[in-house]
Amino acid sequence: MTKILTVPTTPFEGQAPGTSGLRKKVKIFQQPGYAENFIQSVFDVVKPESGAVLVIGGDGRFHNRTVIQQAIRMAAANGYGRVLVGQGGILSTPAASHVIRKYGASGGLILSASHNPGGPEEDFGIKYNIGNGGPAPENVTDAVLARTKVIDRWLTVEAPDVDLDEQGRAHVGEMIVDVIDPVRDYADLMEELFDFDAIRKAVASGFTMRMDSMSAVTGPYAHEILEKRLGFAAGTVVNGTPLEDFGGHHPDPNLIHARELYDLMMSDDAPDLGAASDGDGDRNLIIGRGRFITPSDSLAMLAANIQIAPAYRGRLAGIARSMPTSGAADRVAQELDVPLYETPTGWKFFGNLLDAGKVTICGEESAGTGSDHVREKDGLWAVLLWLNILAVRGISVDDLAREHWARFGRNYYARHDYEGIATESANALMKELTAKLSSLPGATLGPLTVREADSFSYTDPVDESVSANQGIRVLFEDGSRIVFRLSGTGTQGATLRVYLERFEPRFGHLDAETAAMLEHQVAAAEAIAGIARHTGRSAPDVIT
Repeated sequence: MTKILTVPTTPFEGQAPGTSGLRKKVKIFQQPGYAENFIQSVFDVVKPESGAVLVIGGDGRFHNRTVIQQAIRMAAANGYGRVLVGQGGILSTPAASHVIRKYGASGGLILSASHNPGGPEEDFGIKYNIGNGGPAPENVTDAVLARTKVIDRWLTVEAPDVDLDEQGRAHVGEMIVDVIDPVRDYADLMEELFDFDAIRKAVASGFTMRMDSMSAVTGPYAHEILEKRLGFAAGTVVNGTPLEDFGGHHPDPNLIHARELYDLMMSDDAPDLGAASDGDGDRNLIIGRGRFITPSDSLAMLAANIQIAPAYRGRLAGIARSMPTSGAADRVAQELDVPLYETPTGWKFFGNLLDAGKVTICGEESAGTGSDHVREKDGLWAVLLWLNILAVRGISVDDLAREHWARFGRNYYARHDYEGIATESANALMKELTAKLSSLPGATLGPLTVREADSFSYTDPVDESVSANQGIRVLFEDGSRIVFRLSGTGTQGATLRVYLERFEPRFGHLDAETAAMLEHQVAAAEAIAGIARHTGRSAPDVIT
């Protein structure tokens, strides 16, 4: 009988799971008992049945292996019967979701800080996913937070480290630990969903691409699927080896951190498609030759064409988007006569809709797109759906975009991020903005007149749970809008995100510069919120 060790502990402040788990600097996680307190709080809340299966994996960032070994021992002490862990500690977030679902696990620990930088001085994170493969809902994360505030012990067993670098079976106490191929199950699923033969034919006919895995987790997946299974040339995948510090780069697939890819796609040497993914593999960047596709537009364009892919033919049940995401998908849903659901930010809000069969595809403006194949956003899935559509239709990214806008109109859209601002300043801005909501309707700001302003609240159509205070919306008479929201994905200070949108009908200006089209919305955002006054910033740190 395995001896369970009880280790006394005291609570740490600030262990609140954000929209995607607990994220802090590595040095905070390295405090004795810090990760253990959070993991034990999760186990105390979910109360695994004896013999339950747990999935563990992460994006390969610094400190992953240390926490994985401790999590395995703690799982054994808390009654799990089997742990599935990716070889090398690697499992992309969508792959982990698939493994949870495929093997009937009760849940999983995903060790990642997503698109945040990695390394000894950078970020780390832990997220718990439930048995449907999706992020824990608010009732679970709220209970975990409450537990972290009173926890007084964590449980473990005495056992040597598991060899994570070799696939195979080991035992920790009486618990089975299976070190699995992190790529195969996911790659097999992708081959079931998409028309790989059509893509192979396009590749054989000269279709080219560049996939930048940003020295993060999708490298092994992209090498296997794109180069080995689909036949793209060796070297199509760049930065394809996961590194603990992501090569010193910021693994966020946007036009700032993937600038090299963007410059290539705007050059005379551009391949047909440029793509990138982030630290844990759940985000994507899509760029055609001479044409950047915003994440909001990508969601709409994929939804309009999703039934080209074999697994989705005849079954587009609905579309969901997060509230800050542009209304481009709404117009697709309206024309295709399927429901459109507007949710708060956070992939967990899509889970109930997907489980209930109400939606087939969903997405967020922060470069996340996915479907009902897993319960996470999925960067490589989005890239493969783009490839499937382009291959079958024999069309370029630019031509597909122009065709889409000519049919549905164009939602000009941008997100302005003010990063690392003082939390007090950010909270003061939002408090002041909230206080003036009732006085904004009817206000004139340049050529814009406010029609409505509110604090977004969401009632889940499946379980009727209510999520309030999910962002400030200012809607104008001309159909444009501004959204203000504090992000929950950073590890220090606060990030203010300002979302700007203007709709241009299908007979309007469909190929203008986004910045020029949003000039009035930018000016209105400053006038309404006093961003410079509150933050001391005269311009955003990142524009996407």
